[in-house]
This record gives sequence, C-alpha cells and structure tokens, in this order.
Amino acid sequence: MLVYLSKKIAIPNDAKLRCIGWHMGKGWIACGGENGLLKVLKLEAQEGKDVKAKGLAAPSNLSMNQSLEGHNGDIHVVAWNEEHSKLTSSDQNGLIIVWFLYKGMWYEEMINNRNKSIVRGIQWNKEGQKICIAYDDGAVIVGSVDGSRLWGKDIKGIQLTHVEWSPDGKVLIFGNSKGEIHIYDSHGTYNSKMTIQCLTNATGAVKIVGVAWYKGKLGYIEPNCPCLAIAYDIGRAQIMRHELDTNPVKIDSGMLVTCIAWNHTGSLLAMGGSQKASGADKDVSVVQFYTPHGEHLHTLRVPGKPLSSLSWEGGGLRIALAISSFIYFANIRHDYMWGYFSNTVVYAFQKPDHVEHFVIFWNLVSNEKFPKMVKNLVLIASCKDFCVLITRVGDGSGQYSLLLCNALGTPIDCKYIELEPCFVSMSHTHVIVTSQTGIFVWHYRTMSRLAAPELMPHLISRKSTEGQERLIHVDDHPTGNSEIAVDFKKAHVQTGDPICCVCNSEKAMVVGRASGTIQYYSLPKLALEQVFSLKCRPHKIALNSNSMMLSVIDINGVLNLFNMEKKNKDGSVGCIETLDRKDVWDLKWAEDNPDLFAMMEKTRMYIFRKLEPEEPVVVSGHICYFNDMEVKSILLDEIMKDPESPSEELIAHMEIKSLRDTRSLLQTVGITDAHQFIEDNPHPRLWRLLAEFSLEHLDLEMAEKAFVRCSDYQGIQFVKRLKVLDSSSKQNAEVAAYFKRFEDAERIYLEMDRRDLAVDLRVKLGDWFKVVQLLKTGGGAGDDTILIQAWNAIGDYYADRQKWQHAVTYYAQGKNQERLAECYYILEDYDGLEKLASSLPENHPLLHSLAKMFVTVGMCEQAVHCYIKIGKMKEAIDSCVELNQWDQAVNLAKKHNIKEIDSLLAKYATYLLEKDKILSAVELYHKANHFIEAAKLLIKVASSASEQSLNPLKIKKIYVLAALLVEKFRTVLKDTEKQADHSKEDMLLSTESSLLDNPWRGAEAYHYFLMAQRYLYAGKIESALTTTLVLREYEGVLPLVDIYSLLALCSCAAGTFSLCSKALIKLESSKELSEDLRILYDQLSLQIFTRHPPKDKVLGHIICPSCGAEISDWSFACSTCNMKFPICVATGQPQLSSQLWICQVCKHRANTVDMKSTRNCPLCHTPKP
Repeated sequence: MLVYLSKKIAIPNDAKLRCIGWHMGKGWIACGGENGLLKVLKLEAQEGKDVKAKGLAAPSNLSMNQSLEGHNGDIHVVAWNEEHSKLTSSDQNGLIIVWFLYKGMWYEEMINNRNKSIVRGIQWNKEGQKICIAYDDGAVIVGSVDGSRLWGKDIKGIQLTHVEWSPDGKVLIFGNSKGEIHIYDSHGTYNSKMTIQCLTNATGAVKIVGVAWYKGKLGYIEPNCPCLAIAYDIGRAQIMRHELDTNPVKIDSGMLVTCIAWNHTGSLLAMGGSQKASGADKDVSVVQFYTPHGEHLHTLRVPGKPLSSLSWEGGGLRIALAISSFIYFANIRHDYMWGYFSNTVVYAFQKPDHVEHFVIFWNLVSNEKFPKMVKNLVLIASCKDFCVLITRVGDGSGQYSLLLCNALGTPIDCKYIELEPCFVSMSHTHVIVTSQTGIFVWHYRTMSRLAAPELMPHLISRKSTEGQERLIHVDDHPTGNSEIAVDFKKAHVQTGDPICCVCNSEKAMVVGRASGTIQYYSLPKLALEQVFSLKCRPHKIALNSNSMMLSVIDINGVLNLFNMEKKNKDGSVGCIETLDRKDVWDLKWAEDNPDLFAMMEKTRMYIFRKLEPEEPVVVSGHICYFNDMEVKSILLDEIMKDPESPSEELIAHMEIKSLRDTRSLLQTVGITDAHQFIEDNPHPRLWRLLAEFSLEHLDLEMAEKAFVRCSDYQGIQFVKRLKVLDSSSKQNAEVAAYFKRFEDAERIYLEMDRRDLAVDLRVKLGDWFKVVQLLKTGGGAGDDTILIQAWNAIGDYYADRQKWQHAVTYYAQGKNQERLAECYYILEDYDGLEKLASSLPENHPLLHSLAKMFVTVGMCEQAVHCYIKIGKMKEAIDSCVELNQWDQAVNLAKKHNIKEIDSLLAKYATYLLEKDKILSAVELYHKANHFIEAAKLLIKVASSASEQSLNPLKIKKIYVLAALLVEKFRTVLKDTEKQADHSKEDMLLSTESSLLDNPWRGAEAYHYFLMAQRYLYAGKIESALTTTLVLREYEGVLPLVDIYSLLALCSCAAGTFSLCSKALIKLESSKELSEDLRILYDQLSLQIFTRHPPKDKVLGHIICPSCGAEISDWSFACSTCNMKFPICVATGQPQLSSQLWICQVCKHRANTVDMKSTRNCPLCHTPKP
C-alpha cells in the first residue's frame, strides 16, 4: 500500500479549518472553520473516452463550491446523513443547522439553538433515521430525521466530548473529558463503563480525540472483525469487536493524535496528528494507516500544521485532510489480491454479508469470466500459465493450502503448509511463500500433467527436482549441496530482522528484510549466494529478465535499482543505481529485455531504457504485462467498483518510444532509413514491424531479411510462396489475407475474375456462409460438391451452438442423413425421424442407429420396422421385450419361428419377482397373453394382503382381476380349440384345475364379507346374519377369526345364541388365536351365556320351492328334500325366485327385482347389457 498527496485546495481569506466530512455516496465535501466558515465542495473527474485518463488519473475540477451562510461562530462539527443526503453543522455557540439540497443549491431546513452549551458530537445512525447530539454540559438529545425530538437526557457531572452509534442502532457510547467511555442503550439507559486497555501504564491526563464505529454497510473483511476504534491524544488507541470486547487490538502510534476515521469497508483506519521529525525538533503532520488488527501499513507526511480533521472518499481511493487553511487530498494505492497469467486476470473481492472471497478469472482475449468462491483467501500470485491461491484451512489446525490453478480456475495441484504466509512470489517453476521468519520453496509439477502419455516414462526417469519442497529459516545459510528436510517447527523460531518482501525468477530468489538486508539465493538448488545491505526498508522488489538487476521500492515509495553484478570501487559486488523517483507504487520488468522496465509514479507511467526515462503517460492502472515493447495495464480501482462485470475498456495498452518512432519513420521517411534505425536499435518487434511494412509494399527482399532477423520461420516461408506467384494482384491478395484483411483479399480475387481462389480462401478460413454466397453467384465444375460440403459445415456450425432447427435445414440440403437424424432426435421431432426411416432403403447402415433411437423413446413399432428392414429379427424382438410390448414380441416370434420368447419371458418375470415387483410381473404376463400365470400372481398378492389384514375392498378387486384373467384365458382357450383340438388338453395340463374350476371363489368371499359388514352397520341384523352364514363356505379364503367373530357378533345381535355359541366355540378352538385373545373370548362367552341360554330365536320362515316345507329364512338348504338354494350376489340372501339375472362375464346370479336399481354386476362390476 502506498499513499501520496495529489491535490491541494486553499480556503479563501486564510480561514483555518476545524472539521471536514466527505459524503461517501454523492461525493460532497463539507468543511467548517473559523468565523462561521462552512463550504460544500464537490470534485468531479473529467473522464473521457481514453482509458488512460480514467480513475485517479482523470483530471478533476470543482463542480460545486458553495459557501453556506447561517453560522457566526467557529464551526466545530459537520455530519452527513448518508441515507437522506442532509448536512448537519454546529458552531461554538451551540447553533445547529440541518441543510438540504434543492436544484443544485444548499438551503437551511431546520435550525436548533439551545443557547446553553457547545455541541461536542453529532452522529446519525446507520439508517439515517435518528440523530444523537451530545453537548459539552452533559445534555443528550436524540431526534428523528423529520426534526421531532424522541428523547433527551442530562448526564450530570460529566463533560461530553464524543458520541457514536452502534451499527445496529441499539447502543450509544459517549466519551467524556476524563477519557472515559460510557455505554447506553438507544433509549438513554446507562449500561456500563467501557474498559480501556490501551491506557495501561499511561501517565498524566489523557483526552479522547476520536471514536469511530464502522457501521458495516459494505460488509466486513472477515467474521467478527474489529470495527470500534477509540483513540487518545497521546497516540494510544484500541480497536474492539463490540462495546464489551475484553480483548481489543491495542495500538501505540508514537504520535500526538488529533483525529481518526474508517474507510468505506472498515479495512483501513486512518489516524491523523503530528510527531517529531527524525533529526529535527519541530513537529510534522502525519497520517498513519492501520488494519483492523493493528498492523501498521503506511505513514504519510503532510506539509503544514495542525491537522485538525480527515475524511475518506466513498470509494476508499482518496482521503481529504484539513490542515490550517488548506484541504489536501491523498491518493491511496491498495494492495489488491490479483495476478496476470496466460492472457487472464485473476482478482479477488468480497461482497457484503459474505464470508467467502469471490475470485474472478477473466480471459482478456475471449472476455469470458470464470468465478470461484474461496474461503479464507490470504494471497494470490501468478506467472506464465498458472496462478496460486493461498487459503487458510478452516479446521483450526494452523495449516494453509497452496492451490495451483489454470486460466479457467481449475485446480491443478495442491500443497499444505504449516507456515503463516505473509508474502508470496511465483515463477514458471517455483512458488515461494514466506512468513516473517521462514521461507518455503515449492518446485511445482506441471509437465507430468500436460505431457503426452508416450513421454511419461522418459519424464519419470529424469533426475529432476520437480515436486520438491524445501523450507529454510531466514537466518540459515544453505549451500545447496545437501537435501533440506521440511521441518515447519524451525520456521517458527523468532528473528530480530523479519522478512518484509520476496521475489524470484527461474534462476534466483531474493528476500528483503526489515533492516534493508537483501539475501540472494540461487535456484533450484537453493543456495545463499550473496548478502547485500540497503539503506532503506524494502516494500516491493522485482528481478529483471536475467536476474542481475533488482528493483527496490521502499516503504516511502522511493525507487532504487540494485545491480548485483556490478563491482564497486572497493571490489565488492553490488551497486545501487540511483534514481530520483518518489511515490512509486508499481514496477514491471520487460520479459524480453533486461534493460527495460515500466514503473508507476503517482498517476504517471514511465518506461526506462538503461535508466533513461521516456515521456510519461498519464494512467492509473496496475502493470500486468511488459513484453514485445508493449505494456499492458489494468485499472483495478475501476474494476473493483463493479467487480462482477469487468469491461474491456479498463485495459490500457501502451507502446514504448522506439516502437512508436519506428512506426513513424516507416510512414514518413521510408523503408531504407527505418531499416538503419532498427539496425541501431535492434529488437524482434521492430524487425517484425519492418517485415510487415515491407510486405504491404511488396518489398519481398527486405521482408525476407526482416523475418530472418526476428527468427520468424513462417514469415520466411510465406515470402518464398509470394515470390513464385505470377502476378502482383495475387501477391497483394495473399498479403491482405496474411494480415487478416480477408474482405480485401476476396475483393482482389473477384476483380481478377478468380472466384475459385476466393472460394478456396473462404474454405481455408472455414467461412462457409461466404462460400455459399460465392457459389451462388456463378456456376462451375465441382461447385455442387463444395456446396454440399458448405451446407454440412453450416449445419455443424448451428449444431455446435445447439441451434438444432437451423441445423436441420442445412443438413437436409447437404443430404447428411446421419446428422439429420441426430438433430431430429435432439429436437424430439419423432415424426421427422420416422419419415427419414421410411425414406431409407433396405439394409441402409443408418437404420440400425434409428432403431436404437426409437427404442430409447419408447417407439416400439417404428424400431421394429427399422430392424425388419435390415433383417435383424432378434433385435426387433429384443426391443419389444425391452419396451414391455410382449404381445408384439410373441407375434413376431411366432411369425418368424423364433422359440426363445417363452424362456426370455420366464427369465424376465423371475427377475421382477426377485426384485419384489409382482405387479410388474403381472403386467408382463398379461401383455404376453400368459393369463393363468398373471392370475396366480394376483391371487398370491391378494392372499398376502389378506394375511396383513389390509383393506378388504382392495383385496376383492385383486381377486376380481385374477378371475377376469382366468375368464380371458378361457376365451383364448375356446378360440384355440376351434383351430386345434389337441391344444385344450395341453393347456389344461399346464395349469391348476382348481383355479380353472372356480376362479371367482376369492372374489365371492370378500364380496359377501363386505356385504355383511354393510348390512351390520346399516342395522339390518337379519340380512347381515344370513350373509355371514354364507362366509362359512370360504374358510380357506377368509381368515377364520374374521368369519366367526363376525358371525358371533351378528347372531348375538339377532338373538340366535345357539349360532353365537357355536361361533365362539369355533373361535376358542382356533389355532390362529393368541393366548391373550382366547382368554378374552372365554370371558366374553361367560358374560353372554350367563344372561342368555344358547337357543336360537325364530326370526322368520320361508317355503321350500321344491317340497313346500317350512324352513327358517336364513337357511340355504331345505332340511326335508336337501335342496340347496343359490345365493343372490346382489343381496347375499337365498335365491327362491325363478326370475333370475345372470352376469355374462362371471356367470353369477341375482334376483331380477334386486338388479333393477343397479347398472353393473355387484360382483365383477361389468356393466349390464
């Protein structure tokens, strides 16, 4: 981080300033001073289209400079309401004025004059809804934004000096003249006194000079980050996480502090004041910058005194300082986490309320962005093709991970270290990570991952140090002759001269220490070669391309160059090349020239050649690349304003002076003089420029010489091809194509009437749209072949972009049936796919692929059609089986005499049964016309449901379905019998006769069971008893307990206690009952039959239609003639009438009278005819 002064504004009449406030959102600057001076200024940058004049480099002018009239005394306090854009000011007389903006001018909105005391502090809460005013005499007033008073309080015996809101608006803290901080809630209730730990061992009276609580509007840089700063005039300060923090961060700045302020993200605390200048007795004004954890980052010396107030700009890139009668502006150059490699910029940022860092990999060529979320990110470094992300492992182990990534953000390798990383540097082969005491060297592997497989054995057998890890202490003197074991414990040994910076190249590593010592190590053997001493504390260091020159930027921004091979007069090696450059914050050596480097000084970029600077360029970007006489910089300050949407406009490209001069000479003087200039100042980029210019003018001899000098083999071959062409027009066209001016090349060919050459050019470029356009303008032999190729290529173009409908159009014109089928399939245009299959001749190779497509979407008939056309009957049957079309599979098998279908069916059914998919097996057998097997499975399902006492209605439905399948089998059997008489016998032998004899038995049982229950619940006891007596015939189907418990209930309710006794005796003798239930039934029997004798009550009589005998109405057989009466399926009662209705499906009977009110068979639910 570097801070430097950039602008100064003088206040008229030499009025001394006392306070200053910068509106973070709108950019207004309010400054107050002596004799009622109150001004509102606004600096606006005049940004143009030139990318170099953006950000801090843009010229700024005062767009607002208004003096506000209303105060007579000295202005002590100014405070902005950020949310409502209002300004509050107060003077020494206690007058408070609230100002608002109307049509570009500031006007008074409210005035408050207490006339009793001076206002010492004014603060708005985070939302801008409440204002707290603290007076010198201890009075406190809290009001709303509309001017109404919410509450007031007099704190007796205390002289207030400061007030501050907490971020959530629930706490107010007040500072007093005794140096104490008192804590109140938002309603003015006293809570406690804050513990001040930074004053330990302090003597004498102390004064609070600043209370600043970062409100967290833009989030925090880390969870539980210190954000409440309290500073005292003696230079002591503490930063707390909250008002009750017992372990604050303590700071001793060593200066007399007058003011403090947080930046917009709470990541920097500025402390302004004065201190003794080194080697002098006078005080100088300084501003010190600290992190929330108390780490000192920079000290800015400012001319004049006293420094009365300071305030941050909203973006955190500038800070305003009120000193005497001047406002000084300083620019802040932040140390962003970023890097550049492989045409990709990688940078990290944080969002409000997000703990993770967002890392963007931005490809500058394709403008693609690849975001990643990274937890606990610490540092970023990059080089060539890779970058390394250093993160803290979140398990509390103290480990850190080094994540090697490519340009897409994809991890390539990872390494874990137990070393707290403070600095990182990276080269094409090494990653260097240092703490303040230890140096970790990782020779990372890349070739083993990128090499071809056939080269792997050779790479493995090579003796290489790739993948080696080494760790040394900064005080060690390694010789490189022995292996260095990685022992992280020794890296934690303290030293009196900590590491403050590091850099490396492929051949060397340089470590800078706080004392100014520079240690030079050779790589890869890691031997300490030289130790040099500088008279400054280095902040940033960098090696040139041959590792012999070191640039050093110290903590004050002063640049020095250290030549590590030049000898001094005393014979020692290492000489400082003095450069009078200050406020330098970035530097980049050229990758292809050890004498070239670019540096940033304030908002100007200088390019040096052999210590001689060129004319500066105004720009504020970070240098990311210097090669081939071109400098590329990126405006990170502007990117961070909207980091998720970086623009290509924020990339600046600059050419060095010799490149610009050569270009000018070629345009104005000519090739010969430019050639001589390049001979005097040789560089491959200049020779390439000369070669390109010579090609434009068809000076092929000079172009060939220039290509030779810049070692461009392809250029040499191109010139040789040009020499054999028979006309200058062809040469001009080829040159235009070489410089990618393809439209010009095509125009030249067409002017020559060589449309064939224009077509060939477009074919080479893959511009098939243009090929079609050219072919349509005229005919010629072979055009049809090229046109078909063009149609297919255009189809591929749309297919690659997933525009399938467009691709279909062009594939159809190109007669590419294979790709056409793929597009139809992706578009789900199965009609088109079917038409394509019908249009293909028999045995066409595409039919097999089409059949597979049809199978995947369940189109069995179309798949079978395709397989039949290519004569693959077995695949056709397999597709039917796969799609569960067993009837079609059986028909195909019979038609083509394939006997494997039954075994396959049985195998598949067994598989389904093993997976307990019984209903799927039933459906399988049904579709394959194996009705008896399906019925058996359904009966098995019904029996299982009966054992589990599931819903009886559901069980009846299953039995009905099984019976219907048996009836369908009988129908098939009759049809088969007509064709072959012997088939019936074979079929009967393969099935169970009991199932064929009475398939409706299970359905009948549950039908009558349900009917009896309905009668019972309807109160028709006699009908319920009669129907329940029927259930005795179905003991093998219904559970015995269900039958006789229902019979006992119905008979008891009907008064037929003889039947009830028999039912209870049957239950008590049943083996299905548990011992507990048997005891309960015994007790029930005892209770019933102690009251009622076991005799049946006569309910009614009916006349036997056969013999005329009189029998009970619940009898199902005549006791005289033994005639059995059929059961009516509609009522469950004995059927005595001769008028019968018979179901055509289940063949069960019912009284015609009872069927008049129903439309379906009561048993099988078949609709009546």
